[in-house]
Amino acid sequence: MNLVKLLLSVFGGLEFTWANLVMLGIGGVLIYLAVAKEYEPVLLLPIGFGCVLANLGMSVYNEESFLKVIYDAGIKTELFPLLIFIGVGAMIDFRPLLAQPKMVLLGAAGQFGIFGTLILATLLGFPLNEAASIGVIGAIDGPTAIFVTSKLAPELLGPIAVAAYSYMSLIPIIQPPVMRLLTTRKERLVRMEYAPRPVSNLVVIAFPLVVTIAVSLVAPSAAPLIAALMLGNLLKESGVVERLNKAAQNEIINIATLFLGLAIGATMTADKFLYSPISGFQWKTLMILGLGLLAFVVDTVAGLLFGKLMMVISGGKINPLIGACGISAFPMAGRLSAKMAQEEDFDNFILMHAMGSNTAGQLGSVIAGGVLLALVTQMMA
Repeated sequence: MNLVKLLLSVFGGLEFTWANLVMLGIGGVLIYLAVAKEYEPVLLLPIGFGCVLANLGMSVYNEESFLKVIYDAGIKTELFPLLIFIGVGAMIDFRPLLAQPKMVLLGAAGQFGIFGTLILATLLGFPLNEAASIGVIGAIDGPTAIFVTSKLAPELLGPIAVAAYSYMSLIPIIQPPVMRLLTTRKERLVRMEYAPRPVSNLVVIAFPLVVTIAVSLVAPSAAPLIAALMLGNLLKESGVVERLNKAAQNEIINIATLFLGLAIGATMTADKFLYSPISGFQWKTLMILGLGLLAFVVDTVAGLLFGKLMMVISGGKINPLIGACGISAFPMAGRLSAKMAQEEDFDNFILMHAMGSNTAGQLGSVIAGGVLLALVTQMMA
């Protein structure tokens, strides 16, 4: 290690420790998961590469680093999460939710883990602003987690963003065991008829406008995120700006995601993420990862339990699996619930119901993040 440090000191004067070497390994693991396992590669690959660069002297804490410019331009200003949400909105079809308004209840139930984890984090000694940022990981909504954390606890942006996006990529691994544990085979076999009320084009176009106005009045802190999401959806549903719609779904969201991933990875320096010669091991990072996983699992459990309750109330007409996709993570969570049902009965199609729950979870996570942001900001004022 002394030889490595000597060589680096000769070639560029870079300070390098064993912790930096470990962080290079962590960056490599993220790139491996993106390339070999295809776990959310659009996000994990630039985050992993950004982590490598951060520990080679190009972190966002280096005033001369180009990544510092990207970070200041897109993360500090919250521009990148908003651009990503425009793209997400352009990809979402709210018709399944509008045809089945009751799915809003599952989207609300899927946010329980956020607030439960916030309480637990405060009991473990985290300040309220940090506890709120950790809790938002449970929504499995990277842009919302970054938006809230950049305002409340920017020093935790690296581990929280990595946790949010990593758990998003691990949904097919984390959720199925929980879904099987909390539901019986008989419940997973429940078939749901899909005979929704027709949704007019007027309603589909008016929906983003109404939601933006309503959320902005009720939870102003969530207004930027919900406005960006609804703008993207309006571009899609209006049918008159196809070039903008395609740009939002492709070039805009792709460029924003690339720069966001690099900037987030560039915050993952060894002294902030793993070990500092002054403060020692950063145990807080491991606690954040653990609490974030707990928030995700609790959100899934709460959604499933509420789905079971709705099944009982409906007389066995609702498959509780659709409760598991009341989180954000669109459309992965919805597809997973539908796949779980088809594993028991290949002719059981609950995809449209699952997508209704999933889009409700997308809205719920944004609103929950805005509510948290408003409450914590007021309490700390």
